[in-house]
Amino acid sequence: MKVEWPTLGLIVLCYGVWLAAGFWLWPVFPLGALAIMAVMTALHSSLVHECLHGHPTRLRWLNEALAAANLSLLFPYRRYRATHLAHHHDARLTDPLEDPESYYHMLWRYRAMPAWLRVLLRWNNALVGRLILGPWLSGVVFLLAEGRGVWRNDPGIRLAWALHLPAVAGVLLVVWQMGIPLWLYLVAVCWPGAALISLRTFAEHRWHETPEGRTIIVERSPFAWLFLFNNLHIVHHKNPSAPWYALPRLYAERREAWHALNEGYVFRNYRALFARWALTPKEPVAHPVLRREPPIGPTL
Repeated sequence: MKVEWPTLGLIVLCYGVWLAAGFWLWPVFPLGALAIMAVMTALHSSLVHECLHGHPTRLRWLNEALAAANLSLLFPYRRYRATHLAHHHDARLTDPLEDPESYYHMLWRYRAMPAWLRVLLRWNNALVGRLILGPWLSGVVFLLAEGRGVWRNDPGIRLAWALHLPAVAGVLLVVWQMGIPLWLYLVAVCWPGAALISLRTFAEHRWHETPEGRTIIVERSPFAWLFLFNNLHIVHHKNPSAPWYALPRLYAERREAWHALNEGYVFRNYRALFARWALTPKEPVAHPVLRREPPIGPTL
């Protein structure tokens, strides 16, 4: 069986550092422990993404088992796998109905929202707002959608949660044994960890007439290792089966070609995103082109 040892080693390191921070560092340096655990939670999210794309082994069940101890608590592995692989249909990127990871909304539904929700969504489209509000908004929206799916008994959803909840209980039991209050773990570990991932996802996609022009390149970042080089996002979309450590090489080999392919949706670093969109909404909440009018007949 082929094993990608860099990925497997990183998974072991992630869990090991998280455990060490909680059991050994927390009693003597609580703030440092929480900060390290938040970073490991973000790294774990990146590793879950790697596992669902078929790494570090070719055995789906084994990859799922390696990612099962969800440090961020919220997203069942199988639900994330289903929605994320649907997101990889590049022709549908940013479509509010067809792309499960789109931040756009349908214009007609946006207009029907209460004013307070429209304000929150506009704030969420600025980078500072995304880091602060994004984890909570996405979490609430996800749980509401999942609750409807469980009620309807959508295919696979109850099994996904049945596998997920015991794993979450195990993580929370370990956190309790560390002596960390559960509310503090949510606020000081899960929230910052999700905010770090929100930095990566904030501008990953935009509306563009060409599918390739919808996916970003952020060339340099001290967080690149944390994101497993998904800052080079179009390289991942065009090579979804490539392991994370291959992405920098694939990008360097054809740098100018990648820039031409994604129509210049390129930033030197995340500081450039902050300079441009820290407090300014990146885009309108309603999709600028798609789903502008309600369809005829029943809607989702």
